Amino acid sequence: MDTTADATAPVAPPRAGGTRAVLNGTTLTVDGLIALVDGEAVPEVAPEARERAVRSWHTGRRLAAAGRLYGRGTGVGAQRAVPVEEDDETAHGLRLLRSHAGGAGALLPARQVRAMLVVRANQLLAGGSGIQPALVDALVEALRLGVHPAVNEYGGVGTGDLTALAQTGLALIGERPWLASPPPPPPHANTPPPDAPPSPSPARPPDTVPGPASADPAPAATVAAVGAGTGDGGVVVSVSGPAVVVMRVPGAAAGAPGPVEGAVRDAGALPGPARLPAPVVLTPGDALALLSSNALALGQAALAQRELDVLLRATHAVAALSLAAVSGSTEAYAAPVHALRPYPGPARAAGEVRRLLGLPDRPPHHRGGRIQDPFGFRAFPQAHGSALDACERLRDVVEVEINCPSENPLLDPDGTAAYHHGGFFAAPLGLALDAANLALLQTAQLSAARLTALGDPGLTGLPAFLGGGPASSSGTMILEYTANSALAELRSAAAPASAGHAVLSRGLEEAASFAGQAARQSLRAASAYAVVVACELVAAVRASRMRPDGAGPPPPAGVLALAAAVLPAGTEDRPLTGDVTAAVGLLPRLAAL
Repeated sequence: MDTTADATAPVAPPRAGGTRAVLNGTTLTVDGLIALVDGEAVPEVAPEARERAVRSWHTGRRLAAAGRLYGRGTGVGAQRAVPVEEDDETAHGLRLLRSHAGGAGALLPARQVRAMLVVRANQLLAGGSGIQPALVDALVEALRLGVHPAVNEYGGVGTGDLTALAQTGLALIGERPWLASPPPPPPHANTPPPDAPPSPSPARPPDTVPGPASADPAPAATVAAVGAGTGDGGVVVSVSGPAVVVMRVPGAAAGAPGPVEGAVRDAGALPGPARLPAPVVLTPGDALALLSSNALALGQAALAQRELDVLLRATHAVAALSLAAVSGSTEAYAAPVHALRPYPGPARAAGEVRRLLGLPDRPPHHRGGRIQDPFGFRAFPQAHGSALDACERLRDVVEVEINCPSENPLLDPDGTAAYHHGGFFAAPLGLALDAANLALLQTAQLSAARLTALGDPGLTGLPAFLGGGPASSSGTMILEYTANSALAELRSAAAPASAGHAVLSRGLEEAASFAGQAARQSLRAASAYAVVVACELVAAVRASRMRPDGAGPPPPAGVLALAAAVLPAGTEDRPLTGDVTAAVGLLPRLAAL
C-alpha cells in the first residue's frame, strides 16, 4: 500500500471503455475524484454543465463591456485600482499568468496535480467564473490523456493556489511543459495496463510524438525556448533520467535553445505515442478566473481524506486484535455506554470492535483479573470515534468546496451582476484539516499505548516484549521506538496550520487560512499513522499466536487469519522492518473486513 496519499506511484491514463465519471459542477464526490485521479474512470462533461459554463462566459463578457471587473479591467491585489485598457486585457491576462507562476520547491507527484485538475474542471463547470469553456475542455482532455503540468510545492497560503494554477494556465496555453506519467506496474502488481488513449477531438487534434525507446537514464535535453506566441510550433520531448517532459513549443522549429524548467520527479517513459491537449488561445478574463481557486489544496485534502478513511477503518481490526490479546474488558464497548453520549464516531468505533469480536450490543461482564483496562483499550471508542467524526467532517467540507464556484469576482447565475467577495479564503477547509490531524494524533497515541501494553507481561501473561528466546530477548521492544518516532512526525504534522499569519500585497490581504499547508500536513500525518498502527499490528499478531489455547476470549478470527497469512511467525530476535512493511500493506485489506 502507498502509505501516503501523495505517493509517487505511477498514474496510468484512463482505460479506454472504462467507467465514466461525470463532471457536472454539482455532484462530484471524493470517491469519484479519486477514481479520476487514478485512471480508474474516464472523465465526461455533462452537457448541461458545459452549457452553464458557456452562459457564464457570455455573462462575463457582457458585464465587462458594461464596466470594469476586477482582474480583467484592473490589476490585482494591491494593484486593484490600476486600470487596464480594453485593448490590453488579453496581454494583461498573460502577464498575470506569467508573473504568478512563481512556485518553488519540489515538483508535486502526479496524483496531487491530477486531483487539482479534476477539482478545477468541476468547479468551473459550476458556473460563475466567466472563463472561456475551451480551458475547461483542455483540463478534462489532460485528464483523459494522462498528462499533467509541472507544479511546484510552495506558493499557496490558503487564499487561492495562485502559483499552481498559473503554472497550469501556462501549460494550457502551450508555454510550460506537460509531464507524462510512466507506464503502470506489470499485471502481477495488480494494476492492469491501460488501453490506448482515447482518440483526439476531431476539431483540434493534439500533436502526437513517439515516446523514447528506452526508459534508461539519460542527460536532460535542451528544448526550444518557450515563448508567448500562438503560432504553430513543434513538440519537444526532453528526457531527464527516467522522466519525460512533453511540451509544445511555439516556434520550436526555429531552434532557439533553452533548458527545460526544473526536474521531473514522478514522470517516466511514455508507453507509446504521447498526445497533448491542444493549446488554448487566452482571452480577456481567463487568467484570474482560472487562478481564483484552492483546487490544489482541495485535491490534496481529498487524497488525504481517502487515506485517513482507510487507515481509520483498518484500526478497528487492529484494536480488536489487541484487545483480545490482553484479555481486555469489552464493557467499554457496550452499546448502552455510547447511547448515553450519542456521538456518531464513538458509537461506530465501539460497534465495529464488537462486530469484529462477534459480541452482542451488551457484552457479558468482564471476568478477567482487572477491574478496568488502560486508556489505550478503555478510551479507544472516544478517541478513535472523534477521528472518525473529524474524517467525515473533512469529507463533507471537501465535497462542498469541489462543487461550488469560488472565483472572485463571482458572476451571478442570472447574468445580471458580478460579486467581489472572499469565498476563496479557505478557512472551512483549513480548520477541517487541522481538526482531522489533531484527532488522528489522539487515536495514534492510544495505538502506541496499546503497543506498549502488548509487551507488558503483567497485562498479557506472556514474555516481556513478546520475546521467544532467552529471558534477555528484546522481542518487539524496538517497535515502541519506531512507533514513537512516527508518532513524533504525526505530532509535528498536527500543529494547526490555521494558526499561521501573513500580511501580503502591501497590507491588502492581512490574513490567510493556510489550507494548503494543512493538506500537506494531513498527507504526512497519514503516512506516519500507518506506521504506528502497523507496529501495533505486528505485536498484536505475535501476542495472539503466543497465547495458550483457550486462554482468554478468542481473537477476531478473520483479522488474525488475514494477518497471520502475511506476517512471519518466528519469535526469535530478528530485524522487524519487513514485518512492519508487510503490516502497512495489510491495512487496506483489514479496512475492508
